[in-house]
Amino acid sequence: MKPQNNNHHKFSKAVENKEKRKIKERRKSKHPVLRSIGMFGLIGWSVVAPTLLGTFFGVWLDEQYPSKHSWTLTFLITGLIVGCMGAWYWLSKEKKDIQKEEEDANE
Repeated sequence: MKPQNNNHHKFSKAVENKEKRKIKERRKSKHPVLRSIGMFGLIGWSVVAPTLLGTFFGVWLDEQYPSKHSWTLTFLITGLIVGCMGAWYWLSKEKKDIQKEEEDANE
């Protein structure tokens, strides 16, 4: 029976910490929904911007230096990869911040 009680205690503590974090965020931000939408926008633009820049640069290169290979496609894919890496960075940073807050709450 003790392992169940221990698991129940861990689960209760995890729920409590998440609830505290949500309450803290709501107090910190007057508009938490807008903050969440802003985060999605930041991640979205971190993918879109390099992809568009790469595409425009590729089109320009295709016009200036025509070749049998498509510069547009090359830089579109490069921009997409760079953008996805940027989004991955922002998401991992946000995850680390959340984990740090949880550790601070547990202390």
